[in-house]
Amino acid sequence: MTKTGITIYGCEQDEAVLFQEMAPHFGVRTTLTAAPVCEANIDLAFGNRYVSVSHKTQITNSVLCALGQAGVAYISTRSSGYNHIDVGFARSIGICVENVLYSPDSVADYTLMLMLMAVRNAKSTISRVDTHDFRLNDVRGKELRDLTIGVIGTGRIGAAVIDRLRGFGCHILAYDHRPKTSANYVRLDELLRHSDIVTFHTPLNAETKHLLNCHRIEQMKPGAFIINTGRGALLDTEALIPALESGRLGGAALDVLEGEGGIFYADHRNKPLESNLLLRLQGLPNVVITPHTAYYTDHALRDTVENTIINCLKFERRK
Repeated sequence: MTKTGITIYGCEQDEAVLFQEMAPHFGVRTTLTAAPVCEANIDLAFGNRYVSVSHKTQITNSVLCALGQAGVAYISTRSSGYNHIDVGFARSIGICVENVLYSPDSVADYTLMLMLMAVRNAKSTISRVDTHDFRLNDVRGKELRDLTIGVIGTGRIGAAVIDRLRGFGCHILAYDHRPKTSANYVRLDELLRHSDIVTFHTPLNAETKHLLNCHRIEQMKPGAFIINTGRGALLDTEALIPALESGRLGGAALDVLEGEGGIFYADHRNKPLESNLLLRLQGLPNVVITPHTAYYTDHALRDTVENTIINCLKFERRK
């Protein structure tokens, strides 16, 4: 009996180790490549009806067409989001696209860390210490129990964030167009008016792009903090920066950014950054930037690899 074949594109070294370890247990064979999927390496998918891709590369419709012509019927993206793939177009040419579930605790833990860094002025404190300036900040930090936290998006990750916040004793508000968990759900405008911290965990799509725009920033509580571990384009960065520069908002901690492609996951120490928005954000003492790393834990990696294989096998059984 022929084994199920899966081509794994954009496969990093630690992912490759786990795919090689797990594949025999599931009775599948894998073709691994570190290169992202593109028209030049479609031949690696020949003979395999299933491929897995990373979230780090935008997959064009021409690449989807080439995959379809190579006989690919199913794409498993090793991410929770789909915004790097035109899922509707893929469906129209007979390719099913599904995401992979992994430990929501990875992103939830990181989100809480960013909240604490933001309200305790961690960036300016660390910067001072790095230059041997051990004086305290002029502004004291805040305790989460004294704050109202607004959680936008209450899927697996948003729900895990809410679970953690309850342990801090803070007041929690939630917004989701389809409530999914036990929480105090309110309208979005009400959440923005009353929240000291707003954290984003909703998928990025046509309806949620620039969910936080200039108008909604004006609705926010003065001095509020923004946390984003979802997708960069949930925020209108052009509108966010002036609000941070003027002090209208208290600060931001951003693990994702609009235009992060081609910047994050690369070493830019010896070449200039061409993103003016990123440079302006980095220049602010009340903004923490990290390179889309909230998901990056060993537990989440094992979940991702295992569920990539399981997803492909489940799809095969449906056919």
